[in-house]
Amino acid sequence: MEHNIKSVYFVGAGGIGMSALARYFLAKGYNVGGYDKTPTELTRRLTEEGALIHYEDSPTLIPDCFKQKDTTLVVYTPAIPSDHKELNYFSQQNYDIQKRAQVLGFLTRQHKGLCVAGTHGKTTTSTMAAHLLHQSQIDCNAFLGGISKNYGTNYILSADSDYVVIEADEFDRSFHHLRPYMTVITATDPDHLDIYGTKEAYLESFRHYTTLIQPGGTLIIHRGLEMKADTGPEVTVYEYSRDEGDFHAANIRIGGGEIVFDLVTPTTTLHDIQLGVPVSINIDNGIAAMALAWLNGVSEDEIRQGMKSFKGVDRRFDFKLKTPNMVFISDYAHHPREIEQSVKSIRELYADKRIAAIFQPHLYTRTRDFYREFAQSLSPLDKVILCDIYPAREQPIPGVTSKLIYDNLRPGIDKMMIHKTEIIDTVRHKDFDVLISLGAGDIEDYAPQIVTALQQ
Repeated sequence: MEHNIKSVYFVGAGGIGMSALARYFLAKGYNVGGYDKTPTELTRRLTEEGALIHYEDSPTLIPDCFKQKDTTLVVYTPAIPSDHKELNYFSQQNYDIQKRAQVLGFLTRQHKGLCVAGTHGKTTTSTMAAHLLHQSQIDCNAFLGGISKNYGTNYILSADSDYVVIEADEFDRSFHHLRPYMTVITATDPDHLDIYGTKEAYLESFRHYTTLIQPGGTLIIHRGLEMKADTGPEVTVYEYSRDEGDFHAANIRIGGGEIVFDLVTPTTTLHDIQLGVPVSINIDNGIAAMALAWLNGVSEDEIRQGMKSFKGVDRRFDFKLKTPNMVFISDYAHHPREIEQSVKSIRELYADKRIAAIFQPHLYTRTRDFYREFAQSLSPLDKVILCDIYPAREQPIPGVTSKLIYDNLRPGIDKMMIHKTEIIDTVRHKDFDVLISLGAGDIEDYAPQIVTALQQ
């Protein structure tokens, strides 16, 4: 990215990651504009902050300040189709066009990049790490894959901190553009096989990512992963997990809706860490986030205070309703291992309750590749309500529907298949004590109506 850039144009400005970058450039004084398919809360906020955004794909609508190709950077997301008129206009005019991941890579060269990669856990862990740093004397910039409930945004800007926390996404091998100063790897359970083809290629992608850590940098890797790290001799490697490793938890106390534990580091023990979001998977996520914070000079008291005050991430085990006789949680989980962890956490918290889930599978390819694993991860529940597959960027695949999961659920489970428009009528029956909605599609749009229906 050249230093003469004055204007940055985003094709797909309303995406969760794209909007965070747009806000960074707005705050740094650049002209910012772009296109998105539909207005959302994120695009409305960008407009209020000074971005010029429109919702029709037409080169004639590109404002004049983005027509100077020598001073304009164009950023696009891989979700944009190849026949997009504006993107083709910029391409034909030979603009500097970069993926979002390339621009994040530029930021990791300008700042100390603290990156969090992994099949799952990366959004919560990176948001937790950003909160720990931001509320300490160290501070940070951050680009997150979800909305932090502490800040109401997916982005933190610091006037003078040299740290930037980045969620490192393996989709489309995006994280290969980064040059981390330090990185966490949370998990490497195969995903995105529509991109990678095989489990081996997926694991190789993570191996290559570890070669990109800067000399003098650090890898913090979860114990027991199948991948082989490939760091240079000047990179320090630490292992972590819930029960063992250079960083681990001891003296874990779960009860009364709270989780408290001691953090064991390579040189000391931090006693009585209380989780602000008391879900058992956050013990692992918290250890990784605290390791990043501790290694970069956040004090013991700041870590303890930060973990206790962490409010979580929208759609990540997000309590929407919590009364003595009804609980509703919204969770973004869309991979079998993530669902397994969510179901396990919910069982720990509500051992004696009847628990139901509404699951909207995300992508035809993922359903085709993992329908047995999805069924297995959902089977410990009392009731499973399956919606149609959310296609996102994909065309239907013959024979691939939610029924593949339905047919593989454990015998005797209470199960049903519905269209998403039937969700509200279905939950009105309230034949459960705890409800969780699962999926990365538009099921979240129904959350407010679900809350209303459950309260009636």
